[in-house]
Amino acid sequence: MWNPILTGALAAAGTVSLWLTPALAHPVKAAPDQAVQASFDIVETTIITKGDTAVFTTRVRGEAGKDKPDTTGKFGGSSVYAYVWPTTLDSGEIGFDSKQGIVALAVTFHPDFDDAAYGGKNRHVWHPHWVVLAKDAACGAGLKVVDIAKDAKPKVPKTWPGVPLLIDSPDYPTRFSGDAVDVEIPVSLIDGIKGASFDGVTAGLKVNGNLHAPLLCVSDVFKVASGTLSLPGKVDQTR
Repeated sequence: MWNPILTGALAAAGTVSLWLTPALAHPVKAAPDQAVQASFDIVETTIITKGDTAVFTTRVRGEAGKDKPDTTGKFGGSSVYAYVWPTTLDSGEIGFDSKQGIVALAVTFHPDFDDAAYGGKNRHVWHPHWVVLAKDAACGAGLKVVDIAKDAKPKVPKTWPGVPLLIDSPDYPTRFSGDAVDVEIPVSLIDGIKGASFDGVTAGLKVNGNLHAPLLCVSDVFKVASGTLSLPGKVDQTR
């Protein structure tokens, strides 16, 4: 489902300052929406730092992580479900070249392929990724995970899974409990998180059936916590 508000907001977030003020330094809350599948119907998204750890949390109306994409038996054309935290972080802060697009943490499930670091297996579990997103009209929702061109030699993090995408596969503790999904990351690795702004999104992605760029598209947006992807959340710091 193409979402022009989402596309425009993400594109703008990558090039200009967002309209954010200290008064908006709160979790992003959303009213329940019966039209959205309960496991993806975001009611609150937060990022809180606790000592040396940043905790990303999304709460939904139903049971988080309950629904998963169907297995297709092949890579091309397969689907990915994701809980996503778009942020104002720069791609250079997560190990890629700077200013490559919109940096987001995503917890994903995809039963048809593995993309763990160092050749590991992760196709049958929910797991975290850093992804860099950019506008692409060829995708159903107008957005893609940024492709790495053939013969290009970009800067990549140590846990890059070796696929031609700006995607990282760090082994962050990830937990589903009732209506919530939590991810814990070391603040020391991404110091800029302390001043970041964010939003919450649930979405479906799809691998290009022809395995050409764009390789991984955002094909459907289930819900945006703010409604407009204005990234109104501000990371809260606790002692």
